[in-house]
Order: sequence, then structure tokens, then C-alpha cells
Amino acid sequence: MNRSHFPRLRRRQVIRSLLATTALGVSSRLWTGCASTPTLSSDAAQSQTDPNAQDITLGFIYAGAIDDSGWNQAHHEGKEGVAKLAKVKTVEQASVPESNAVQAVMQKMITEDRANALFLTAFGYFDPHLLEIAAQHPTVQFFHAGALYDSGKHPRNVGSYFAYTDEVLYLTGMVAAQTSRTGKLGFIAAKPLASVLRNINSYTLGARSVRSNITTQVLFTGDWSLPTQEATAANQLVDQGIDVLACHVDSPRIIMQTAEQRGVFCTGYHTNQAQLAPKGYLTGAEWNWTKLYSDYARLLQQGKSLMDGSISHLVRGGFKNEYVKLSDYGSAVSDATRQTVEAAKGKLLSGDLMIYRGEIRDNTGRVVIPAGQEYRPKSSELEAINWLVDGAIGNVNATVR
Repeated sequence: MNRSHFPRLRRRQVIRSLLATTALGVSSRLWTGCASTPTLSSDAAQSQTDPNAQDITLGFIYAGAIDDSGWNQAHHEGKEGVAKLAKVKTVEQASVPESNAVQAVMQKMITEDRANALFLTAFGYFDPHLLEIAAQHPTVQFFHAGALYDSGKHPRNVGSYFAYTDEVLYLTGMVAAQTSRTGKLGFIAAKPLASVLRNINSYTLGARSVRSNITTQVLFTGDWSLPTQEATAANQLVDQGIDVLACHVDSPRIIMQTAEQRGVFCTGYHTNQAQLAPKGYLTGAEWNWTKLYSDYARLLQQGKSLMDGSISHLVRGGFKNEYVKLSDYGSAVSDATRQTVEAAKGKLLSGDLMIYRGEIRDNTGRVVIPAGQEYRPKSSELEAINWLVDGAIGNVNATVR
């Protein structure tokens, strides 16, 4: 059963607000932020070879199919990655509605599979479902992809995690610009939320960093999984002379396949979609949930917990944490482009390259970041973006017809 569109929207609306709140300092206890928070570089790494590491069972629950080439598959791949660790057993359930059905799945994983920790990946699972089951099982730890932990309201055995992808989108924009023959890029997105606009803008800024006159035509479909509208948008863009397609939707499959069928290039999102477009796939922005889930597993194997504060209730990361990554380059990407992008990647990791450094104007000519001002990845201003950058052609209030 597919989840409803309304809960999907709520999930991202909350992610938008929680990231803004995180940047404003609701919790300074990020995983890599201070000495009191767990890091893989310290004790967590030791459990890879620690004979005293505890046997643990981890449960994973998804609202969609594990072969969607998108959000759900990315989490499934993370589950498969952490399952390779010694003394780690995993169980999973896909296509679970954001309803009371997820409570039954959680109860089964706890009582029958003896799960020590559960990872839930759709926002509709959180309130009330995860919160109710967490209160009933205070020794089991619950981790949610995206929700905001409230220490005064939520059970102590509840935590939240997420990752930023905009730096990777900047690099994929560079690849697209240097590969495009027409100088016209296309970006198909679900809704003009801040996190989506941030990705579109980062993609366009990356493209314009290597080709100053290139443009990105932006089309919004209106929801997260609308294959018909996604195909329509892709064909409309190609008909306009656009020869590289990018996207921010739940499953990029239709867009990647349409690009391949129309003989244009594409850059992916969520997972590696090279198999969907073997000739035209250039690269993409991927989640690396294996890294994050493995970090959690190693800490859990040491007996660390949310309840005693040895695992942070709020975990956020990005490129530097290896929670996101750039897909392998496709055959159409030149050696010169690869070298340019890898150099930029190094500067992003070192902090020498700041994507949002003024002066930056939106696509109406208004200055949105003044000269001499810059926004770092966790700046609250980036979580309130409601504009498209100069070079991005589109209207945040328009959808595909």
C-alpha cells in the first residue's frame, strides 16, 4: 500500500522547520560537534574488532518499496551495509502505511525479533505512532529520519537523524554544466520547500561556477511521487532544448529513464541510478546511510544509549561526515571535468569553498546575500530559502500542467 501524499508533504515540511531550528541551536549536541557526543573516530571505531561488542538486532521500517531507486531504496541499502558488521542482525519491513499499521510492525520487531533499536524513515511514523510505542518500551531505542526531538516532550529513548545534500548538488551542477552542449539544464522538483530550493540553487550555483551563462529551467510537479507529471515535465524540458535533467522527487526512475529515451544526459538523486540511464547518467547525489547506521550500531554495541545521553538525540551531518556522497562518474564525463569537480570537492571538505557567499541575487535581480556575507551549511538562513537563484528560470508558485 502506498502512503498518502498528505503525510509525505508533512514529512518534508517538518524537515524544513527542524533543520532551521537545528541551525538556530536547539541542540548543540551534534554527533561531531563536541567532546560529549559520540564520534566514530573515538570509541565507536573500536567495536569493529572489540570481542566484547554486544550482539544487537536493528529494525528498519519504510513507507515505500525497497527498489524504488529513491528515498526508500537508499535506506534499504544502508540497512544492507550495516548488516555486514559483526554481531549485527537486521530485520526490515517495506511499504508500511503511515498509520496504526506501523505500530503493529514495531511491536512485532520488538517482541518477536527482539530488536534493540528501530529506525523509522517516514515522517508520518513519528507522531503518534513511534512516540506511543517508545513509551511502552523504554529499554528499546527509536531513531527517526527527520523529526525534531523535544527533550521536554518526547521519551528519552527517542532520537532523530538526517543529512544535508546541497554540497553534492553543487558538484553535480558542475558536472552538468561542463557536459551540456546546449547550455540549458533542467530541474524537476516536487514542491518549492526550503530544502528543495536549496538543492536547486546549489545545483545552479555549481553549474554557473564553471559556465557563467548557463541556465537551469525549474519545473515543480506538485507532489513527491507523481510519475505521469514527472514524465511530462521531463519531455517538456527536452522539447525546449535542455540536454541535462536533474531532480528532487521521491523516485527519480521515470525522469532518468525519460532522459535516456530522449537521448539527453541526467544527474541522479537518493541512490546511484546509472543502471537506469547507462549512456546518459553523469553522476548524482546519494545518501550514505550505511555510514550513519554503522556509527549507530557500533555505539549500541558498546552499550551506549539515548537514555543515558551517550548517544545524541539529534544527529545531523553531510559531506564531511560521509553521510552523503557523489555517485561514480558516467562514461560521458570528461577527464577534465572530473579533475575540476574533484578539486572543488576537496575545497568543500576543507571549508575553503563556501557555496553561499555574497553577492548572490535571486532570479528577479534582488540581492539575497550581500557582498561580504556568507552562510555556512548549518546557517539558519539557508533553511528559510524561498527564492530561486539567478540563472534558475522558474516560479516557486507554478506547477507542471
